[in-house]
Amino acid sequence: MLVKLAWRNIWRNKLRSLVVVISIGLGIWALLFLLSFNQGMIQNYIEDGINTQTSHLQVHNPKFIADKELKYFIENPENVSNALASDPAIDKFSSRILSTGMVASSKNGLGVNIMGIDVEVEKKISNLSERLIDGSYLPEGKKNAILIGAKTAEKLGVKIKSKVVLTFQDVNQEITSAAFRVFGIYETNNAKFDETNVFVRKKDLARLTNLPESTVHEFAVLVNDLSIIEETTQALQEKFPAQLVESYTTLSPDLALFESQSKLSLIIMTTIFMLALIFGIINTMLMAVLERMKELGMLMAIGMNKTKVFFMIVLETIMLAMIGGPIGMILAWLTIVMVGDKGFDLSAWGDGMKEFGIATIIYPTLSFSSYLVVGFAIMLTAVIASIYPARKAVKLKPVQALRTI
Repeated sequence: MLVKLAWRNIWRNKLRSLVVVISIGLGIWALLFLLSFNQGMIQNYIEDGINTQTSHLQVHNPKFIADKELKYFIENPENVSNALASDPAIDKFSSRILSTGMVASSKNGLGVNIMGIDVEVEKKISNLSERLIDGSYLPEGKKNAILIGAKTAEKLGVKIKSKVVLTFQDVNQEITSAAFRVFGIYETNNAKFDETNVFVRKKDLARLTNLPESTVHEFAVLVNDLSIIEETTQALQEKFPAQLVESYTTLSPDLALFESQSKLSLIIMTTIFMLALIFGIINTMLMAVLERMKELGMLMAIGMNKTKVFFMIVLETIMLAMIGGPIGMILAWLTIVMVGDKGFDLSAWGDGMKEFGIATIIYPTLSFSSYLVVGFAIMLTAVIASIYPARKAVKLKPVQALRTI
């Protein structure tokens, strides 16, 4: 009976109820869309970082991480390689030789990280081959080929087929220089990464540093399931206690920060929107109570107790929210689906965004859990917003209320 009465009450003034429903719906639509844009940006940033820079986890000699000296390579790398290949949790992995040095042209010189890679294996674990803007990805049979970032090429004033000189220390800490020819120029969403990393063939770097080609300074690993990254990292660390196994959250704290920011932004943005919504609902429901003072006085005079009056007002508010909330969620879902495939092109601000490692095309996306959080927040908001108008209603004195004009 109380539910039926509350339902009829909210449609007695259709215009006012529709305004509340529309305002709730539009507010929820805007909130969910902003959350999807933010989540899409964060997800894109993390995926780019994993696919281009860190992979899911890496294995190093602990001393190499501290000193970056070539002599601190992984002992018995074949044991680690066999373990990774036989582990069902591991999807793909690659081995690298790492060094630091300087790349120079006739125009300029820059300090860089030099990565010696197995080209065919690296293509499976990194998306760098898809980031080429000119040339090719270290073609087979070309001695001392080098792949450099667009930012590096710009600062050095070089292009495809230009020669650059790499200077670095060999395993005996002797200074070594060698000429390399630029065969490819890549560009990622992270300008800092492009400027500080160059790639050469593993066998070329091994030869120039007087290391065996089988030397490994780093294993980069991708797992089958993101949810087991930390578990897999811990298992590998226990299996190889002499090595250092780190997940991407440790290797790149900014990726972990962005990941946690996704949850934090959901809470903050939802709270702000719901606070604004609370005051809008309170205002509307309070007007409804004040307009119906005589009617409420009549109900109490004929025997409806204050508890029922209180819950009737609460039910009216919840019903309005239950109508407006799903409408907003459906509109948001449709918008995200329509925009999600094409994305938002923010290339007009591309240079500035790449300085922070953010892609110029954002694909809005929103997890199911976010819808659940917002749905719960809507119900909580409606209950909180209904308390003051409902208390105002139960404080009415029937005799005075009946005399209200």
